[in-house]
Amino acid sequence: MRLISPLPRTSQRADPTPMASNSALRLPPPCPHLAAYRSGGGGSGLRSLHRCLRRRPPLGRPEVRRDPGEVPRCGACQGGGARLYACLACAAVSCSRHASDHAATRPGHEIGVDVDRAELFCAACRDQVYDPDFDAAVVIALTAPAASWAPQTRTGSRAKRPRRVEYRRWAPDADERAVIGRRSGPLFAREGNAYSCSTTATVNSTANAATTSCATSSAPLPWGLRGLNNLGNTCFMNSVLQALLHTPLLRNYFLSDRHNPLVCQQKTRKKAAAKERNNGRDGTGVLQICLACDLDAMYSAVFSGDRKPYSPAKFLYSWWRYASNLANYQQHDAHEFFICMLDGIHEKEQDPCKPSSHVSSGECCIAHRVFSGTLRSDVTCTICGFTSTTYDPCVDISLDLDSKQNSTKTNGPKHHMNGGVTKSISTSQQRSGTSTLMECLDRFTRPEKLGADQKLFCQQCQVRQESLKQMSIRKIPLVTCFHIKRFEHSSMRKTLRKVDQYLDFPFSLNLAPYLSSSILRARYGNRVLASEDYDSDSDASVELVSNLELFAVVTHSGKLEAGHYLTYLRLNGQWYRCDDAWITHVNERMVRSSQAYMLFYVQKILYYKASESLVSP
Repeated sequence: MRLISPLPRTSQRADPTPMASNSALRLPPPCPHLAAYRSGGGGSGLRSLHRCLRRRPPLGRPEVRRDPGEVPRCGACQGGGARLYACLACAAVSCSRHASDHAATRPGHEIGVDVDRAELFCAACRDQVYDPDFDAAVVIALTAPAASWAPQTRTGSRAKRPRRVEYRRWAPDADERAVIGRRSGPLFAREGNAYSCSTTATVNSTANAATTSCATSSAPLPWGLRGLNNLGNTCFMNSVLQALLHTPLLRNYFLSDRHNPLVCQQKTRKKAAAKERNNGRDGTGVLQICLACDLDAMYSAVFSGDRKPYSPAKFLYSWWRYASNLANYQQHDAHEFFICMLDGIHEKEQDPCKPSSHVSSGECCIAHRVFSGTLRSDVTCTICGFTSTTYDPCVDISLDLDSKQNSTKTNGPKHHMNGGVTKSISTSQQRSGTSTLMECLDRFTRPEKLGADQKLFCQQCQVRQESLKQMSIRKIPLVTCFHIKRFEHSSMRKTLRKVDQYLDFPFSLNLAPYLSSSILRARYGNRVLASEDYDSDSDASVELVSNLELFAVVTHSGKLEAGHYLTYLRLNGQWYRCDDAWITHVNERMVRSSQAYMLFYVQKILYYKASESLVSP
């Protein structure tokens, strides 16, 4: 082990200023042993530990540098467990059990570093600790050129450079297309084979009626069903990633090598080098950020057949670099992460050769081709009837829950029919806080009278007049994401609260009543209008794209200050609960009883139905 031992303790250094946080968020107390270590002068050498770290190929995970063929073992029991820690004071390597004994017998030896993960660990507190200087050392080690830490082969010998092979995208011929057409279907893992689900959670006795283990399920396990490790309040990221990893169109795009990281990095380096040459600097060694490349690597890892939980650390690090204002271990909003991630993919994937019309229509990148839709806003003057129409692109539709709980509706039960299923909601349920997705869509497309303080300029009256505003959906995206507004912010009281209202959502949804063509037809009747939204869409085409199928639900449970995100996935007709690293098979009743926060629907014509007879070879 090439670990600096012991570290110099020549200068006194105070504890770093804690990260500013909201008053409602309670951060855990800092580790006293790390503070004592830093006050003793050890903190001055944490940044210099980058010489002892290296980037482990091929995934680039940081680890402690070692000689080729060296296997680290515990100095007390000579065991090579899953976690080994090297003491920063004496460089002694200990397992998790003997690290505590080592710290107890030797004061000042509590802080160590994980040999395989390059993370600080306090043996006395038995928990990971964070230090900004050590984090900077890890970043320096990750961004350093590979030649600085690669082992030397021979003195004076010249390493043979690998032969370059030109990348060529695979295109199937006629025979291969015929085979693909005959054998198209999803990939499964055989029941009881080496790819059996190892990430299933132990079902509690109180949930035996609602959940069953993946290993005991009679249905074959879907391919690509893999848990994601929580890296420290990253359940918001894991829940959205699970939904995106199993979005049919995104999955087909990345698994078919439509985004090749090698070609992407070559293009990025050429653009960066040309830009830096114009500025008089050399930018060939700059590490470029590409969320699409990290997502492509995640698709390859998740669909590799390995059932062990996957740690998206590289993707988290890239996202932190892209959104530096969110680079912390606090709990963030899953919807905010979803929008930020699509923006990052859009900035990298957009084609600069396409005109601006393609950007507004959602044809510029894979993120917009899948999630981009168009909303129509009609503002009608209440005096002269003049209507002003605007079109806005969107990647999701945010819906408000009824905060009044429909307390004024006491004329009997209310019926909703969508997806071929009629559901009755009684008055008592309405009063107790029950709403439906169709009610939210009704409120979204309902005409709204703007107040006197929101008067808009009428082009026909040439003055500001009171008006009516009505929203509608002009273009349905291939994958529709509904964002349920469960977090309300009061500007008057300056408070933020969560709406714990139950939402009833259908598995099959028909958006035809909320399209612009349907709303215009209901508004103007059979009159002929010069509107492309009214006469361009035939009934057959509208019915074809307006029928949607639910495939993912992101939920939020708990309070606003201490909540938890998880995802329900619909794969091969079965529902699975993805709670970070734990995957559990559940029934429909558990999915319907959850507090939905984000709903992902795909057009029914694109919905991938499972083939029961096809299994992986």
